[in-house]
Parts: sequence; structure tokens; C-alpha cells
Amino acid sequence: MKETSVLCLLFLISLLSCTTNQARLTVSPSSSQFFEGDFVSLSCEEDDSSAGWTLRRNTSKRQRTQCGDGWGKPAGSFCKIRYMYPWDDGVYWCESREGPISNMVNLTVTGGSVILQSPVLPVMEGDDVTLLCKTKTTPSNLPAAFYKDGSLIRKQPTGHMTIQHVSRSDEGLYKCDISGHGESPSSWITVTDKHTTTPPPTSTSPPVLSVLSFFGSVCVGVLLALLVMLVRRCVHRKPDGEIQIIHIQCSV
Repeated sequence: MKETSVLCLLFLISLLSCTTNQARLTVSPSSSQFFEGDFVSLSCEEDDSSAGWTLRRNTSKRQRTQCGDGWGKPAGSFCKIRYMYPWDDGVYWCESREGPISNMVNLTVTGGSVILQSPVLPVMEGDDVTLLCKTKTTPSNLPAAFYKDGSLIRKQPTGHMTIQHVSRSDEGLYKCDISGHGESPSSWITVTDKHTTTPPPTSTSPPVLSVLSFFGSVCVGVLLALLVMLVRRCVHRKPDGEIQIIHIQCSV
């Protein structure tokens, strides 16, 4: 029985080597800037599950702390921060026990009265991007000036600006200003190459998912067959015979 237990353990380790799921961090509401006192919900999501992932963050005060360790409240696959403070500024990500991590998201919390709502994740070249300059008090659709890398690029009468068909030249540090209310913090907007780089997806595309599922099924089938053969060999071996353990690892 001892030999069989060893074989089962090796089988489970091999299955872990075949894991292909990758988590992604989502932020709700979808923004990289928040007012002090805002509610934020974060979640680690996979294509088929959200189990086994831990939400962590780095701030100026503490490093690699997980949700529930002095900040946030775990709720299933979510981490809810009911009241954002300026010291919640930091980098957030999902991390598994096996080591892989998700996309990283930088969140900014201000005690001021103006924020710039911009994409949390990188945007793809050719897409349209809308920036919204908001005040903490209503109304929030006041005239606003938008800046990129410190230079004024546009003034808008309703507080929002759309950049059509973004290109790599649109990548940079953005902020906004509302007269009489103040200036927002700055947020970096990343533009990815449409032809060579894929931004963190909302879901795995069907062709890729099919390929991964196929190879994953083949891997599991081979390992099951090997496990049956090895168990039979252990059962029928001579008492003084040697046990040959074969450890098959595969990765997709």
C-alpha cells in the first residue's frame, strides 16, 4: 500500500504540472483612481474557477499582505474594501500557491475632490478610450481640462474626453483639472500592440481554450493509464522485486 500511495502522490503532482489556468484581477467599479471613502470590490477570476487564488497588495507601509490581513474583507472569490483610505494606494494582484500571478493593477486613493476615471488595464491599439473627470460632490459633469505628460491636450465642456483609435503615441501619464475644485492625481495609460501583444483578456478565446482543453485531456488520460499500469505492476510484483516508479510531467 505504501508503494501505491507514492504512485498516487506522483500522479497528483503530475496533474498540477498540467495546469494551464491563469487568473486575472478585476476591479469594480472599473477605475484606477478612487475618492477616500469609496467602496471597491476586487476579485481573482479564472476561466472556470476562482478557487486557489489569493489577493495581495504592496503599499508604502506593508508588502505582500493578503486580503483580510489588516485590510479588506474576503467574501468568496471577492475582496471588498468598504472604505478606501489614502494609504490603500498601491499595487494589487492575484497569486496562487503554485507561484503564478495575475495582471498587476495600480490603485490610487485621494483625499482631494477630483479624480480621473481611466482604464484599469492596458488598452489595445485601435480601441477608443474614454476619460472621465469627476468631482466628489455633484454635479460631476463639469467642464474639465485634460493633460498628458504635463501638457494640456484638450478642454471639454462636460468633463469627459474620448481618444479615438488609440495608438502607442497616446501612451502616457494623464490627469485632469476642474476649475474651482482642483486637480486629479495622475494615472498611466498603457497601449498594447494589436498585432503582437494581447492585453489581459476578459475570457480565453474559443480556439485557445479548445487547444488547451485537448492537451489537458490527453495529459490526464496518459497519466491515468500509467497509474493503472503501475498499480498492477505493484500488485503482481515479487516480494523481493524492485519497484520502478515513473514520474511523468507534462506542461501545456
